[in-house]
Amino acid sequence: MADNVYDAIVVGSGISGGWAAKELAEKGLKVLMLERGRNIEHIKDYVNAHNEAWNYPHRDVATQEMKALEPVIKRDYPLNESTYGMWESHQTSPYVEKKRFDWYRGYHVGGRSLLWGRQSYRLNEEDFMANAKEGIAVDWPIRYNDLAPWYDYVERFAGISGNRDGLDVLPDGQYQPAMPLNVVEKDLAKRLQKAFKGTRHIINGRCANMTEPKPEQNRVNCQYRNKCWLGCPFGGYFSTQSSTLPVAMATGNLTVRPFSIVTRVLYDKDKKRATGVEILDSENNQTYEFKSKIVFLNASALNSVWMLMNSATDVWDGGLGSSSGELGHNIMDHHFRVGASADVEGFEDKYYYGRRPSGFYIPRFRNWGDDKRDYVRGFGYQGSASRTGWNRNVAEMGIGADLKNTLSEPGSWSIGMTAFGEMLPNHDNKVYLNKAQKDKWGLPVLEMDVEIKENEYAMRKDMMNDAVEMFEKMGLKNVRGYDADYAPGMGIHEMGGARMGRDPKSSVLNAHNQVWDAPNVFVTDGAAMTSASCVNPSLTYMALTARAANFAVEELKKGNI
Repeated sequence: MADNVYDAIVVGSGISGGWAAKELAEKGLKVLMLERGRNIEHIKDYVNAHNEAWNYPHRDVATQEMKALEPVIKRDYPLNESTYGMWESHQTSPYVEKKRFDWYRGYHVGGRSLLWGRQSYRLNEEDFMANAKEGIAVDWPIRYNDLAPWYDYVERFAGISGNRDGLDVLPDGQYQPAMPLNVVEKDLAKRLQKAFKGTRHIINGRCANMTEPKPEQNRVNCQYRNKCWLGCPFGGYFSTQSSTLPVAMATGNLTVRPFSIVTRVLYDKDKKRATGVEILDSENNQTYEFKSKIVFLNASALNSVWMLMNSATDVWDGGLGSSSGELGHNIMDHHFRVGASADVEGFEDKYYYGRRPSGFYIPRFRNWGDDKRDYVRGFGYQGSASRTGWNRNVAEMGIGADLKNTLSEPGSWSIGMTAFGEMLPNHDNKVYLNKAQKDKWGLPVLEMDVEIKENEYAMRKDMMNDAVEMFEKMGLKNVRGYDADYAPGMGIHEMGGARMGRDPKSSVLNAHNQVWDAPNVFVTDGAAMTSASCVNPSLTYMALTARAANFAVEELKKGNI
């Protein structure tokens, strides 16, 4: 646009940023999408999409050099050869850990929509009311019915596969046919129903992998390759590149500018409105300003918080949106890495098709209905049953033809599942600017002061013990419970920091995701979450974004913002 002026600026190109760009551009606004990282073009730039482990020099295992360079990413699965360079380096973008926080970031066009786990669940009615009922944090300013039509809308477009299971704890949506459970999972689902008299359920995972094509989006259904994190050349799962970005670009209303680090939102203190954003071009280190009528912050929860903290500091010491004292507080994740595994006898004559990129789900059953525990909220399980393959260790067949023959047949069946538990919003769990330490571009970094509290620790006992009990009651063998190393951030579901609420004295955003102190600034990524539920949050970000974009355009038409 002439003179760098647009109707709307969207900061970030991940799951929520892609949705914001699509919705605003389709409604006729001239939109600028700013991405701090490099561009990744659909299909062309998925350089490892067809590689197998043996195509990598070290068989897709992190090298000692990689581990030395990436002290944070090495803590979990993201560090490997196939996705190396996709997760942001601690060398260029460090942060300070007052308490351990594992922050996994995707700084490139598409963001973590290229890397996410794709599990897609709705929050339920109780999730939006629990804070108020229990006197925890603040009340959500919306209820399930406010978001339900937007869940419908984004599910239809994104292509979510799943069953309509009729469970209040996990509302049904607009689904393509589910990815089927395998033969062992189907049998265990029946055993679980019988053992717990219908109060617990193994259901098909609901995921953003399509089982039917979407020719109008040039997307083909999932090919059961299970290489989603390498980029899908078929468009088989929802990502910015395969879904929202092409639609937005087709309008002719969208401009995408990579290598653009938004350093602050420009704020007019007289009009109490944002006027645009300032960026630092990460390639030439030059500063530019872009003007707009509205700004959507979708840079992922903690980066959106960082931008607010770094904005309008001449008006508020704590930054734009800090007048409530809540900016940067109430950080949440889903605590996990606790569950069980077991061996399944029989079914040696059964197998399954392909590499299914999803599994089963056991919805929350604790503190639901008549169940009451010594903690609040609950958890759900994600897992799968499978047979060991050629890469298993067969000690008694360690060499020669016997080894080859043994590995040409599938091994025994086993099952494993991990619980994902709700983390309560707590004012003491916070992030803030550390101006003493700078990143590669001389910008202040975030300092993390977040930990799980007594409620989460109490919940984790049930998360393991219930998994063990269920497997034992299903009649499984060698049941093994575990509670592995977990630190906030590991769930890659960071939420909070700019929560929605009903009162500008206790929240950063209102019911339409507007910053109270600048109503033409919208935050619709994880930062907006008032509580976390126990289900994967990305579908909720999509719905909140579509809803807020619709509202923003209507308000623009009315001249209110």
